[in-house]
Amino acid sequence: MRVVIIGGGFGGLHAAMRIRGSAAEVTLVDRRNFHLFQPLLYQVATGGLSPGNIAVPLRHILRRHRNVRVLLGEATGFDLERREVKVLASGVPRTLPYDRLVVAAGMRTDYRGNDAWEARAPGLKSVEDAVGLRGRILTAFEAAENALDAAEQDALLTFVVVGGGPTGVELAGALGEIARFTLRREFRSIDPSRARILLVEMGPRVLGGFPERLSAAAARDLARLSVDVRTSTGVKEIAEGTVVLARDGATEVVLARTVVWAAGVRASPLGAMLGAETDRAGRVKVNPDLSLPGRPEIFVIGDLAATGFPGLAPVAMQMGDYVARRILGRAEAAFRYRNRGTMAVIGRAAAVADFGRLRLTGFPAWLAWLFVHLVNLVLFGNKVLVLCQWAWNYLTFGRSARIITDRGRE
Repeated sequence: MRVVIIGGGFGGLHAAMRIRGSAAEVTLVDRRNFHLFQPLLYQVATGGLSPGNIAVPLRHILRRHRNVRVLLGEATGFDLERREVKVLASGVPRTLPYDRLVVAAGMRTDYRGNDAWEARAPGLKSVEDAVGLRGRILTAFEAAENALDAAEQDALLTFVVVGGGPTGVELAGALGEIARFTLRREFRSIDPSRARILLVEMGPRVLGGFPERLSAAAARDLARLSVDVRTSTGVKEIAEGTVVLARDGATEVVLARTVVWAAGVRASPLGAMLGAETDRAGRVKVNPDLSLPGRPEIFVIGDLAATGFPGLAPVAMQMGDYVARRILGRAEAAFRYRNRGTMAVIGRAAAVADFGRLRLTGFPAWLAWLFVHLVNLVLFGNKVLVLCQWAWNYLTFGRSARIITDRGRE
């Protein structure tokens, strides 16, 4: 049996790892040669971790899985009748035949029809995004140190994060820590703690998917880090050096040199190429067993699947495990998600965690967040390195990966 898996994220990787010790020939296709632990991208963007701490080569992870082959390439389409995937590998088009197909292509940043904003307000979905954003943030402080005009300094020290979900909240909290603690006493012409950090959310509260009590706790923790939370506020325009905010019919022009977009995602275009019904975000509507309607040999998992489950790493992992068992004939008829909780960290010893009946805030939630993220890192070596780095950061308020690289690349 030939199995082709598109995407080496949480869902695709777990599917490949679970189809082991079988006669199936598995080909895992990804545009990148590494698996990325996306929930910690914001820590790379704020200098807390290096890219190597959260990215591991796929070949290394799967080196002992003799029936799994990794192909560095990009899926460009499908021939569903002939059961073939069209792939561009090393610039050469080719086709991969399959008996079972798993599509786990994930999501991308969605600017809600304002794609021109991307250059001025980057998202945070890739290593390149994170390293580039780290350069923008650190360069803003350096430029403010050299600026002679007070208004220019203020604009350089103003950071706008659009989107009050977990990514936006975690990033805004990290920026607050950098300004108030990490960069303290490192500059001579500016006081980094003067930095103005705005978190803009269209909904009535941050972390809208969490219980209201946890949202309120997160807002209080952000306020302690001097983050200005603007709820029920939209973005009308993003131009060079300015952001126009809108609320209750009134507009406000904010002079800011650094803007980050964390307001929404849209499905990979591969989803639409499958010819199935999709939702407004482009996610593919699937059967209870995650198969494509009318195509029992094709499975769509992770963020690309419109299942009603949250777009979290544990969901994608469980989907990958389930589909692997399904392919091998060992799984139940319908996928069931076992809720492992949702959480967001706001800063040092501050987080919120929702485990259903158990809801945590503050230091206990932070410890839970720490444990869950360490457990889910793929390699033992990465777990040790990240734990040591976090311990050092906690004791010193430091962020050792604060380097500016050419064009945001390492």
